[in-house]
Amino acid sequence: MRALLEESFRAAVAAADPRAILAPHLPQPPKGRTYVAAAGKAAASMAAAVEEHWRGELDGIAITRYGHGVPTRRIRVVEAGHPVPDEAGEAAAREILQNVKALTEDDLLLALLSGGGSSLLSLPAPDVPMADLKRVTAQLLKSGATIQEMNTVRKHLSAIHGGRLAAASRAPVVALIISDVTGDVPTHIASGPCTPDPTTYADAREILARNKVEPPASVKARLEKAADETPKPGDPAFAKARNKVIATAHGSLEAAARVFAAKGVQPVILGDNVTGEAAEVAKVMAALVHEIRRYGAPWKPPVALISGGECTVTITGEGGRGGRCAEFLLSLGIETGGVWALAADTDGIDGSEDNAGAILTPDSMTRGRDAKALLARHDSYGFFSALGDLVMTGPTRTNVNDYRAILIR
Repeated sequence: MRALLEESFRAAVAAADPRAILAPHLPQPPKGRTYVAAAGKAAASMAAAVEEHWRGELDGIAITRYGHGVPTRRIRVVEAGHPVPDEAGEAAAREILQNVKALTEDDLLLALLSGGGSSLLSLPAPDVPMADLKRVTAQLLKSGATIQEMNTVRKHLSAIHGGRLAAASRAPVVALIISDVTGDVPTHIASGPCTPDPTTYADAREILARNKVEPPASVKARLEKAADETPKPGDPAFAKARNKVIATAHGSLEAAARVFAAKGVQPVILGDNVTGEAAEVAKVMAALVHEIRRYGAPWKPPVALISGGECTVTITGEGGRGGRCAEFLLSLGIETGGVWALAADTDGIDGSEDNAGAILTPDSMTRGRDAKALLARHDSYGFFSALGDLVMTGPTRTNVNDYRAILIR
């Protein structure tokens, strides 16, 4: 069962591998030069894929997370901070914006965007110091805010997000996007640097208030001043901009489903937009597992329940080690008494740790100790590490959000 779960996860990741999927979506080279602006956990691998297939002049910058770079020849790779931005990302984003402003109508801006681009392509507005952007980002991460909510705030603190990158370009813009958000709407992916932004400063203020985030003074002042709104739908700046999503979480779930089907296990895709507190989502899944085990309904075993999307973990006080995937599994194990399951982030990093996720086995709860206490401390990493059941892939250099599979025999 472990091997089958791991195979399904590998298939999900492979379905979003830039080197395998990007080439058919490349536009024709322009009369002038092509400048690549890449940002996200898949940025370096997307840049490498472009270099492999592009015919013509090419240069640019790809900003990715530390440890997620790959060798390139013409596009410079910069590693920077994620999920909290840093000065390396700021400097690279500033250089990207300057180079984009220098493009002409004969050139092409090729944007390669993926999950993580919001923090990696961080160029704060002139009135927001990087230290304050770091602080409010860290506050939002702990608050349990959704990725869409976080990005709404970040767009209004940025000189490059929320459509501002495309608006700065006189050249046509083609953005190729690997989606890590529910709904696959480009404005929410990497905070939408090349797409109109329907959100407002008022939305950003409301999100901070609802999530009980008290921002630094510079952030509060900028949001209250609301002087320069992001470009909105219908803005002529986007007449030459095209955003195309080339990989999605649902596509990866379908690839995993084919693995289960080939092994005689009925795959059931519950959706690519399963969200909420990780531990609470696990309780809902546990109730479904109970129905299948006891009554063979709504599906008879063997069945694999597959889902994607990004859950949250709201931390109060001192948190332990572990991301949303491992926390989901620990809660699932407590509620079910143990079942075969895997949960892992397709980028290879669950939260801020070095694991992609973990595997839950039918005897995890008997082999492990202090499950409820560790869950209360958000220390799911510690629980699964002690069992030797962490999923360790290293950076996958792509990102279509989390993958979860529960296998019921």
